[in-house]
Amino acid sequence: MDWLLDLYHRHGDWRDLTLVMLSPLFAVFIAMEAWRFRRTGVFDFRDTFDSLNSGGSYLVADLVLLVVLVLPAMGWVYDHRLFTIDVTPWRFVGLFLLVEFLYYGFHRASHRIRWFWCAHVVHHGSEKMNFGTALRQSWFYPIAGNWLFYLPAVWLGFEPRWVLFALSLNLGYQFFVHTTWVDKMPAWFEYIFNTPSHHRAHHGRNPQYIDKNFGGMLIVFDRLFGSFVPEEEPVDYGLEHPFPTHNLFWLNAHEWRAMFRDMARESTWAMRLAHLWKPPEWRRHGNGVQG
Repeated sequence: MDWLLDLYHRHGDWRDLTLVMLSPLFAVFIAMEAWRFRRTGVFDFRDTFDSLNSGGSYLVADLVLLVVLVLPAMGWVYDHRLFTIDVTPWRFVGLFLLVEFLYYGFHRASHRIRWFWCAHVVHHGSEKMNFGTALRQSWFYPIAGNWLFYLPAVWLGFEPRWVLFALSLNLGYQFFVHTTWVDKMPAWFEYIFNTPSHHRAHHGRNPQYIDKNFGGMLIVFDRLFGSFVPEEEPVDYGLEHPFPTHNLFWLNAHEWRAMFRDMARESTWAMRLAHLWKPPEWRRHGNGVQG
């Protein structure tokens, strides 16, 4: 790991490590929740191990790709920015709200465009809802291009690391909505913010919950753009088409393989390429490996 530390020392910044620094706090809450629900079935040892393994390896892969791919690309956009916006406390609030809006776009696209779903599907693979589930993230987010959705903030004039720092804080908040421990928050809070109730619905494969509640910290954009649904009937967690495996590589790669197999079955390049931007359910073949 010396090469990784050297790479970070040469190109890194403390803001890049926000989620790493929050990891001990996450671990405490996972342990507390696991103890609280130890006899209820909320946790499954192998499922939680998969989530922790996925989350840890994701942090390493994300940090490497951040330094070698994401920051150079964002830096190029920043060099061609419209303005230069120095970050003050109030401007950071504005940046945070802008990043929340861009996150909504990323999250909605990740459910409705198969290329992005191939990465995001990892997060929905668990059939449990607990704090550990929040850590299930894809190695391939930077390769799929999740960072492209935040380029408007950089082009507008915010320095890339401040944009990514705002995103990291947003993701840190989202850790705490992955739980059944909290039923409902006060009505005013439920109306404005993403909550455990809203996010439980998001993780449901019940027909009325599919592709709903895309907000990160806020739920207001879902209300504005018609993608909000309240949690009403009990949530059935997981994928419509599960891919049961404990192999870390296939947890991350199974939907990519499924997409490329579907592309190979088409007779024309137009139809093959359409799989990249069509919704995940478009022309699915019954090969049992899709999410």
